[in-house]
Amino acid sequence: MLEFAIAMRILIIEDNPDIAANMGDYLEEKGHTLDFAGDGITGLHLAVVNDFDAIVLDLALPGIDGLEVCRKIRNEAGKDTPILMLTARDTLEDKLKGFETGADDYLVKPFALQEVEVRLDALFRRGRRRTSRELTVGDLAYNLDTLTVNRAGTEIELNPIGLKLLRTLMEASPNVVSRAQLEKEVWGEEMPDSDSLRVHIHSLRNLIDKPFKSKMIQTRHGIGYRLVESDAVPA
Repeated sequence: MLEFAIAMRILIIEDNPDIAANMGDYLEEKGHTLDFAGDGITGLHLAVVNDFDAIVLDLALPGIDGLEVCRKIRNEAGKDTPILMLTARDTLEDKLKGFETGADDYLVKPFALQEVEVRLDALFRRGRRRTSRELTVGDLAYNLDTLTVNRAGTEIELNPIGLKLLRTLMEASPNVVSRAQLEKEVWGEEMPDSDSLRVHIHSLRNLIDKPFKSKMIQTRHGIGYRLVESDAVPA
């Protein structure tokens, strides 16, 4: 059985709860992170405001149908997230409509979960060849595919917790991320002791900030932390 090389974040927009649950259970067992929407309006909102590695999009949806959701993702939001369209309509005309609105692949119901897996893997690999996933803030860059971090051309070695903290701060930059949100992103529901986050932020600062003139990680006392391009506002 095919195994994904890299875990993905996948949005499933499907109004049939049984189909959505089956796909979710199967893909989560493979190590992927799933978000769900049961209607077109919610699905469109999630697809636009978040960065997913792939979207599984049903054609027949309440609110806004899959064709319109796909069209808005491509034309209005300008997002190039790979989209696998699901439908019970199997005519050539229906498939052409899906591709015309911006779908990358088309799967007719009923389908095997293994086929969903294979097609998502192919779309993901194709997208990775087009563009590498990289977060950048100022002279700090984090490649999400290779898990490498560098600042001003200097590579920085981070442990898994440091990488999770940095990704969360970079994705939110320049906004403040609360302590509770950072703890949830890193440790999930198994909350650490009260000093753990402070200790790991201190370690991250030693690697990201200390060797450089400009400090990027700032503390908002009693609230949380943020990462900015420079230290114009005192940390």
